[in-house]
Amino acid sequence: MKKHLLAIAAVTVVGALLPLTSSAQTTDTLAKVKASGAITMGVRESSGALSYTLGEGKYVGYHVELCQRIITDIEKSIGKKLEVKYQPVTSQNRIPLVQNGTIDIECGSTTNNATRQKDVSFLVTAYMEQVRIAVKANSGITKIEQLTGKNVATTTGTTSVQLLRKHERATGVDFKEIFGKDHADSFLLLDSGRADAFVMDGSILIGNIMNSKNPADFKIVGEVLSNEPIGIMVRKDDAALKKIGDATIAALAKSGELNKLYDKWFLQAIPPKNVKLDLPATAETKAAWATLSDKPLEDYAKK
Repeated sequence: MKKHLLAIAAVTVVGALLPLTSSAQTTDTLAKVKASGAITMGVRESSGALSYTLGEGKYVGYHVELCQRIITDIEKSIGKKLEVKYQPVTSQNRIPLVQNGTIDIECGSTTNNATRQKDVSFLVTAYMEQVRIAVKANSGITKIEQLTGKNVATTTGTTSVQLLRKHERATGVDFKEIFGKDHADSFLLLDSGRADAFVMDGSILIGNIMNSKNPADFKIVGEVLSNEPIGIMVRKDDAALKKIGDATIAALAKSGELNKLYDKWFLQAIPPKNVKLDLPATAETKAAWATLSDKPLEDYAKK
């Protein structure tokens, strides 16, 4: 009887420890990638110059290259060369895939906000985005008020149309929201005429416009709806990985290399069509470089 009770006690203790052990493993990415010899980067198919595909499993962009620099520093930290795997993600699944360990670092176009910080951690901000409205050049639409009765496209899992609805100039403006599964799909809704406007991050709008068949057919109109911190995501409470990622970005900012990296993707001709987005760094982005922070969108909105 005594042995039986001891056995039960032992099983109980092991059972109690298992969730803790599992949780510790999921937030220790450095140990995970050192053991496996591989690290998985979450990337986007069409997030402007931040993260996009060249086809055949190749992904490039400002945030993609930043993550590649971070991975180099991870390799130095663990003393091991890693195989880098690329996993396409969408606005809908990017956070769950970080949480469940499918991807180790997400290098796309995710707004850092308070709600998302409950589920994931963000590295310090290296890019501030402006949310804008894209329309057909011949649409006659030049301001928010003209969206009444129109179809407005956005990408499932993003917050851009919510911002539009909250904008002071949108009071009384009644429009229908339609969803694309990703940014390319949302832009196709505009291009095909199924949507009258596409509300999204400015760099994503411009990237899709410049890579379209006839860029002159589109224009960006209206006020800036929001200035948002766009962050690279890692697992919640993964302090070791966040420390390396933050340090990489800080070193690039201090050396001036971050500014050069920005210019490479937003001012110079980029593949595959060698187009120039001509998006100089905004005052908000430069301020983010000068004072690095992982604070969420809501903190920027405070007066």
